[in-house]
Amino acid sequence: MLTCNKFFTLCFSLLFAQAVAAAGKYAPTSVDMEVRQVSEHVYYVEGAAGIATDNEGFISNAGFVITGDGVVIFDSLGTPSLASKLVSKIRELTDQPIRKVIVSHFHADHIYGLQVFEDMGAEISAPEGAQKYLQSEAAKERLEERQFSLDPWVNESTRLVMPDVTVSKSNTFTMGAVSFTINYMGKAHSDGDLSMLVEPDRVLFSGDIIFEGRVPFVGSADTKNWLETLTRLETGGLTALIPGHGPASTSPEKTISLTRAYLAYLREVMGAAVDEFIPFDEAYAEADWSRFDDLPAFEEGNRINAYQVYLSMEAELLGQ
Repeated sequence: MLTCNKFFTLCFSLLFAQAVAAAGKYAPTSVDMEVRQVSEHVYYVEGAAGIATDNEGFISNAGFVITGDGVVIFDSLGTPSLASKLVSKIRELTDQPIRKVIVSHFHADHIYGLQVFEDMGAEISAPEGAQKYLQSEAAKERLEERQFSLDPWVNESTRLVMPDVTVSKSNTFTMGAVSFTINYMGKAHSDGDLSMLVEPDRVLFSGDIIFEGRVPFVGSADTKNWLETLTRLETGGLTALIPGHGPASTSPEKTISLTRAYLAYLREVMGAAVDEFIPFDEAYAEADWSRFDDLPAFEEGNRINAYQVYLSMEAELLGQ
């Protein structure tokens, strides 16, 4: 008959073996992945400030919460190899099962690790619109591009993972000693964005509605709603804010200011150009980018961001 100590030793051994087996399935990654603790229950890892294919794909953040009755993950990183490494890091801290994964949005640098957690039996929650994206040609083409540009960490075995739960309105749940509020923000940075508030720690995972220390990625964002979302974001009483990119902050308003200022300036400059029928190239050349041009990813992303905002503000002007 198993004693309690033997039982828990066996459980830990099985979970550790599961983590090792997962790691063995995927190409090894050489990146440094430092786990940082920000409160009693909350931890995160920080990706490098670069473009999508830098640092073996480790350019975004992911976090986890150890509740006493299981682990909740926020975002899954940009390759299965990175997610597998994250699991190994979690296993150095706890043998509690990974029960849930909350996906902030469906951009590649946040979702290609999902298959690791799906294979472990975790429940995956994602914002409304995830299924539509995953079944689109755009999703298929993006995966094919990353199978080329991030090989071997994203390869022919990497798959798109459908969520178990679709989130279309804010909700709460409790696990162990920790309560979670999942905030549905609609279309902002992406076609659907979620944040996660962890209590009693008062830590907010923002996803990519907030970037710190680098130029935000705009893509097909609704920058008007994105700015409105930042205005509505409640930061009072937070002990820490963990953005989708960049270091955690104990001064949330200061952290939000970079993303807010950048989006506001894009809309101001490109909006004025659209109103005055100024061609994009001319408007871009005349803009003063000095506040942002020393940030990582500026050279790679700023012109594309500005052009996307120019096009979106043309559509706004036409009522589209």
